[in-house]
Amino acid sequence: MCFLLRLWLHRKSSVNIGESQPMKWAMRLRVVLHLAKALEYCTSKGRALYHDLNAYRVLFDEEYNPRLSCFGLMKNSRDGKSYSTNLAFTPPEYLRTGRVTPESVIYSFGTLLLDLLSGKHIPPSHALDLIRDRNLQMLTDSCLEGQFSNDDGTELVRLATRCLQYEPRERPNPKSVVSALVSLQKDTEVPSQVLMGIQTTDSFTPRSPLGEACLRLDLSAMHEIMEKLSYKDDEGQTTELSFQMWTDQMQESLNSKKKGDAAFRHKDFTTAIDCYTQFIEYGPTVSPTVYARRSLSYLINNMPQEALGDAMQVQVISPVWHIASYLQAASLFTLKMETEAHAALREGVALEAKKNGLTPNGR
Repeated sequence: MCFLLRLWLHRKSSVNIGESQPMKWAMRLRVVLHLAKALEYCTSKGRALYHDLNAYRVLFDEEYNPRLSCFGLMKNSRDGKSYSTNLAFTPPEYLRTGRVTPESVIYSFGTLLLDLLSGKHIPPSHALDLIRDRNLQMLTDSCLEGQFSNDDGTELVRLATRCLQYEPRERPNPKSVVSALVSLQKDTEVPSQVLMGIQTTDSFTPRSPLGEACLRLDLSAMHEIMEKLSYKDDEGQTTELSFQMWTDQMQESLNSKKKGDAAFRHKDFTTAIDCYTQFIEYGPTVSPTVYARRSLSYLINNMPQEALGDAMQVQVISPVWHIASYLQAASLFTLKMETEAHAALREGVALEAKKNGLTPNGR
């Protein structure tokens, strides 16, 4: 499972690159229903806490059915305390207490409903203002025009409003969310692949040296190419810290990164992992390049699951960077997930071609 929901709302198909095909209304409804069912299942198993629920946590399997990533569950703690969060729109109670509750997850689900309805990130406060003013046209993705009735749109907006209530106790539970979404489903007999307009093909398009190395799972060649990458793709990736925190942490974190880079260059991948981990945990900046290098280091050290996690994090930070897709593909090849690996590889080809101003066929 390697396609991320965020990349599907307004991006070209990752499998058969062709005309732009935004996700249809029926498929968007299917996504949120599957997600709600996953949250209900987790709750029934005593795992109601899910950290950083957002569009990047929704993946698609080999049949293009939506699935919820397990990475949010890996951060669960008994008291709900979270020491970091990547949420663009944080639940109000998290800002007060620093703790995630089951109701916080529902709030995040509400922001995801807004994503699916609008096709973009809209701050919940702004969305609620539009809803109160009955200005739903401003809230709705123009690509969805004519695909749903006013009643269906109103019902989804009403559900999002309930999920985004300021007081946690006023939000619905996962079971209620599932019940509300079931009645809205459309084209339930149509396969997800068809709804997404995907035509699979076994033919390969020409690849760059990195893409070819990824297909061969030639980790030495991948290292040689990635070792030459600069940090220019990290521009603009920062976190907000006070000046004092910045000055106190900057030198130490830069030293960790420099040591990691030196170890990566000299193929001491265990040391590289340790140094990059220190930078990631304590550094004042977020670096997709560091995550990418640690991902490859994990791969070379035969830790493909950890490598896949870092590759996905690269895509969260820098969604259009082709390196993330190539690293996902290499990790998935190592995990013997051939179908998903080839799909990720094609995604990398498309992103790299777009970056270089070419078509996926190299012209």
